[in-house]
Amino acid sequence: MMDGQAERPASGGENGAIRKRLPPAERRQQIIDEAVRFFAEVGLEGKTRELARRLGVTQSLLFNYFATKDELIDAVYEKVYIGRLSPDWPERLTDRSVPLRYRLLAFYTEYSALIFEREWMRIFMFSGLDGASLNRRYLKHLGDVILHPLLAETNALARTNTPPKMEDVWNLHGGIVYIGIRQHIYRMPEPPKPQEEIARAIDKYLLFFGIDPGD
Repeated sequence: MMDGQAERPASGGENGAIRKRLPPAERRQQIIDEAVRFFAEVGLEGKTRELARRLGVTQSLLFNYFATKDELIDAVYEKVYIGRLSPDWPERLTDRSVPLRYRLLAFYTEYSALIFEREWMRIFMFSGLDGASLNRRYLKHLGDVILHPLLAETNALARTNTPPKMEDVWNLHGGIVYIGIRQHIYRMPEPPKPQEEIARAIDKYLLFFGIDPGD
């Protein structure tokens, strides 16, 4: 069994801990969950030996489940980022039977509830500072499934001579995400009512392109 040797005291091992017997799937999930907390605290440069110590397992056990550190970071990426994107968001954002304002409000209400938290923000920032590919991959995926469709919906309703550009969509999105950055990165108070600020940002975006709230 993958976790077989992990069920006895680690005499002479890296931490000397007595480890609880866990099924392989549960052990793997335990490693991922702790890795999320660990990388959010110390950054992606954190050592797997220290992660193993926190888990109370040997480093060799870690590598039974994840052959490389990059593989473990990929699992963190799937849990924290891709796993939080609802599969029905693209369909709901492009449902023209619902006014665009309400589509945007529904999306950003749900999205902000998922990302305005310490682990999401800190891992994302650490990834960017370290030059890792994690946040670039996430932003590309977000652009493909959310932001480019949003640009198309804005274009379909815009009544101004200046057509919307991708930069306009990024400005809207980035301004909303910044509410969470203020709290979890800069340690500054968030607005008393974040959802009201999100609604104001959406209304300003639509107004700039002459889009009526009922459209």
